[in-house]
Amino acid sequence: MATRKEIKQDALARVAVERTERRARRAELGAMSSADRKAAKAADRAEARAAKTQAKIDRKAHRDGMTRAERREDRRRERVYRKVAHRPRRIVGWSIFAVVIVVIGVLVAPVINDVQRLTSLQIDSSTPDGVESREYGTELAGRISDEGIVLLENEGALPLTDAKLNVFSFASFNLRYGGGGSGGADQSSAVTLYDALEGQGIEYNSELYAAMEDAGAETEQGSQGFIEQMVGLFTGSGKKTEPDPDYLTEPVLAQAKEFSDTALVVIGNDGVEGADFAADELRVSGGQEALLDVVTESFDDVIVVINSGNQMELGFLEEYPQITAALWIGTPGPQGAVSLAKVLAGDVNPSGHLTDTYAYDVDSAPASENFGNFQYENASRGLYEYEEGIYIGYRYYETRYQDDEAGYQAAVQYPFGYGLSYTDFTWQTAAPVVDDGTISVDVTVTNTGEVAGKDVVQVYYSAPYTPGGVEKSSIELAGFAKTSMLEPGASEDVTVTFAVRDMASWDAADREAYVLEAGTYEITVGTDVHTPVGTFPIEIADTVVYDTDAATGAALENRFEYADGDLTYLSRNDWEGTYPDASDVETTASDELLAFMNPTFEATSGEEPTYGADNGLQLEDLAGLDYDDPTWESFLDQFTRDELTAVFSKGAYKTEPVERLGVPSAILLDGPAGLNSLFSSLTAASFPTEVVIASTWNEQLAREMGEAVGAEANAYGVQGWYAPGMNLHRTPFGGRNFEYFSEDPLVSGKMSAAMVAGAQSKDVLTFMKHFALNEQETNARTGVNIFADEQAMRELYLRPFEITVKEADAWGAMSSFINIGGRWAGGSEPLLQDVLRGEWGFDGVVSSDAVLGGFMDPALGVRYGNDLMLAMLGNSTATQVNAAYDDDPVGVGNGLRDRVHAVMFALLRTDLFN
Repeated sequence: MATRKEIKQDALARVAVERTERRARRAELGAMSSADRKAAKAADRAEARAAKTQAKIDRKAHRDGMTRAERREDRRRERVYRKVAHRPRRIVGWSIFAVVIVVIGVLVAPVINDVQRLTSLQIDSSTPDGVESREYGTELAGRISDEGIVLLENEGALPLTDAKLNVFSFASFNLRYGGGGSGGADQSSAVTLYDALEGQGIEYNSELYAAMEDAGAETEQGSQGFIEQMVGLFTGSGKKTEPDPDYLTEPVLAQAKEFSDTALVVIGNDGVEGADFAADELRVSGGQEALLDVVTESFDDVIVVINSGNQMELGFLEEYPQITAALWIGTPGPQGAVSLAKVLAGDVNPSGHLTDTYAYDVDSAPASENFGNFQYENASRGLYEYEEGIYIGYRYYETRYQDDEAGYQAAVQYPFGYGLSYTDFTWQTAAPVVDDGTISVDVTVTNTGEVAGKDVVQVYYSAPYTPGGVEKSSIELAGFAKTSMLEPGASEDVTVTFAVRDMASWDAADREAYVLEAGTYEITVGTDVHTPVGTFPIEIADTVVYDTDAATGAALENRFEYADGDLTYLSRNDWEGTYPDASDVETTASDELLAFMNPTFEATSGEEPTYGADNGLQLEDLAGLDYDDPTWESFLDQFTRDELTAVFSKGAYKTEPVERLGVPSAILLDGPAGLNSLFSSLTAASFPTEVVIASTWNEQLAREMGEAVGAEANAYGVQGWYAPGMNLHRTPFGGRNFEYFSEDPLVSGKMSAAMVAGAQSKDVLTFMKHFALNEQETNARTGVNIFADEQAMRELYLRPFEITVKEADAWGAMSSFINIGGRWAGGSEPLLQDVLRGEWGFDGVVSSDAVLGGFMDPALGVRYGNDLMLAMLGNSTATQVNAAYDDDPVGVGNGLRDRVHAVMFALLRTDLFN
């Protein structure tokens, strides 16, 4: 049989001949008179129809004389030919789309300028440095996916003892390597599961493979461009489902059983920016269940691979005794299949641990009650109420079932932090040491098994709770550490350290500060949140109130009381009485809320800034100066108002240059799984998505990924990276959960800080995103109000960003689409000025997310701390800014000056100047 390469080469040759013939015929037609050309074209169409009919007849007759293998190869040849032949049609289709855009641009002159600005991005990734950095990134991506795979179940089926394997499911032909949208990445280098198995010396059943091909399974190699992803999203064409397995006939199954006693089934789903999941999409589908029924009836050793960036209901793993092993691979990037094959073969010992709680019922968490499509009746905006308060993920399940182990076991299948290994470890834990405001826990980890492996040490704390007082989870993650590779019999001493202050809780009702209440705290060392190895009490003699920031000394107070929504938030003191209820969501916006959503401004008193001064300064002259050095004032005086407006308004994917002042343009690209350009061709390294990165529990790997992306950006001439994504997995339903790390803010913050520190070590701006409360996609781009209490905001949703600012000195942030309490995050003074800059000491640049709705008002952003508008129609944004200036020249003028100051300071940190 011909190889795939030979078949493709034949198809290319066939298409080339056809194209040559068409070009020759077009030349002949062009030489004819108009009348003759019209008649000739009609004759050509008739001849083509007749030839097509005859070809079908001839092909059927030809196939009747073929063997089954020959028919299979013939079908494969035709599929490859159609792909090659139809590729230009896709290009033409998008070219027509581009032409329409250009025509519209001609009608609206500023628009065409904006379109040209975006499409003019030219990124050369073919240089020797680019190739070298990309090759290193691919190698690193493999190491990350090696460590990110989680072993869920193993009754001896893994690693494989027989190098032959039956692989079932259409999903096995197209692993989900990543997600879609800005969080997607270049998957052109992705290795298929079948190629990966071959590479690891595992023989898959080619006849079973052929049977699935005959039934319609095929490996897709189409474009992963942003536009096509969005088309797939809105048409539903991007969703793939497992068909009914009627193709698994008795002869097919008989041959498979003779080939190998072991079967593997891939179960997965799709995640994409712009859409959330319904609960049923996180359960096995009818086709998947039917497939499992058939496979488990025929095989006693079935391995299930979970290929999903979102938590799924996995109770079915317990319903089939024949399922003797299960692996979670998440969305593992282009080398994920290779990592999976290594794990199956035993060349890699899985060391990943879950960063989410896997409940038997995805609807069982309180946050699911208010997750959906809620719309105001008297305003064009959606809304969400975070009535669950601090009780998301394990914080809910561990607290709700604290004294009800049977209830917990019925609710939770795999706890947060869970993960198995091919080897065994024993831990010796010393009592915690409290010294100078820190707590240190020493653990000696010994590999007592027969193969080398890594382990993850997790340390938790439990704070005393007073019924009716400040809400507290019964247990929270305090710190973690991953061992190095331990050979059998080897030991390693691991130390986990955290601040005593980290155990404090935000008291919004009384002190408006973090409070460490007096009492007994328990420090637990565990293999996951629910499996302790050792627990130790620590006494806090006196209550401590932390009313200033530990890093900056800034005064702390409630900043988001306006976002509370006057809701009843879930309390462990009254689970039933305070449990969220979607039936009472207030869908009529009050007059007060409507006014807050649509603010008006009075003219600011005072003086306008100086414009257009000639002070002889270039931007490079300010390199190395502090942010508040007075020389900045002289430099900023030189900008004209139009220049300030352009820098602020035109921040989409590149910054606006001001050549006369030595201000260059910086290129800014997505995304969290690797550099990704939405408006130009880019070949780049692709990495596992963030949920897989976090599942390694290896901060060093996260840092190395940041360094790798930074080096790649340097090689490509890119200065900014719209990453990492740091929102929480509030529910399993978030369409971008694959793009975020965890349900836990500490894991999210630590991983993010490592990635940011790595990228910034290469002088690359990172934009930690989406600040804040972007835990859902529904209505986000058209406008959605989020109501949440201050404690949950500070302890959960803002915490990853705070960790990243303080531990990595983050240089950039991206404000979210979200309207916090009714006010857009990019125009929120409490969020961007009071907390981010005031409390945490951030001195970086803030970009908006893509400007897609009128609620993303540049008049708010310019006044309250959003420095760049990621506006694809930047001229339109500039027009809005000019109108705002006319109404308030002092307020808007000084705001523009402040915004551009932040942008200039950020540019000096990049390789444009270093």
